Amino acid sequence: MKLHKIDGYIQKMYLAEYPDKLLLLDGASRADIPYLKHFITHTLNRPFSALSAVVVTHMHPDHAGAAHKLRKLTGCKIVSANKRDHWYRGMNGVLMHLADIALAKWVASRLKKPNRILWYSRKLKPDVKLSDGESIPMFDDWVVYEVPGHTDRDLALYHSEQDILYAADLIVEVKSKLISPFPVFYPDQYKASVARIFGMQPKTLLIAHGGEVSLDEQAYQYIIDTAPRTPATHWNATKVKLKSLLGAIWQFGFADKK
Repeated sequence: MKLHKIDGYIQKMYLAEYPDKLLLLDGASRADIPYLKHFITHTLNRPFSALSAVVVTHMHPDHAGAAHKLRKLTGCKIVSANKRDHWYRGMNGVLMHLADIALAKWVASRLKKPNRILWYSRKLKPDVKLSDGESIPMFDDWVVYEVPGHTDRDLALYHSEQDILYAADLIVEVKSKLISPFPVFYPDQYKASVARIFGMQPKTLLIAHGGEVSLDEQAYQYIIDTAPRTPATHWNATKVKLKSLLGAIWQFGFADKK
């Protein structure tokens, strides 16, 4: 197995190459499809249909956004966490889906990337659902680990033979510092998931936003110390901003009456 790192639209993509098949470690975004196709057909000189499976580690636009389209283009299988309900369910899910796409577009603008369509279905239709410790079909050398916290269905992928762990968005790197992602819906589960990864001490630790990183004791403790103690979500962030705005309006009105 040879693992390739591909610079995507707003994150790194990881493609596992085998003589007769390819595995994409995460579902990427719609904007990543041209990058991925060019790499497979030009750099590897393989047909696009060699892509046999795509793992969706969680439902955010840069991790699930390309999955359905890739299956349509290549015939690949979609692999996801074994969850019964959709992540973006109900009216709150609709609003959260829109907010996540907007956030991805904001990240792209900060990275000075051209505007691209990031729309994707908020309801994933996987071919295979896996639980903690199960192997990916057709790629038995890869095992999925459940690492919830960022959402309720985050997966990490581990290749024991080469001691490679892909942790998706469990950790992100910003200005050479490893931190917790946004959002963190389940703070206690999040810290337990980080502790699990830290305890594994893989030879190679890969993340979507940062590439290959080193999670040493100091970096681990910083993440744990700075991770949110209460849910850090879209709605909570909106409430904080709304409270600040209302406070400013009240102060302005009170000062004006004086």
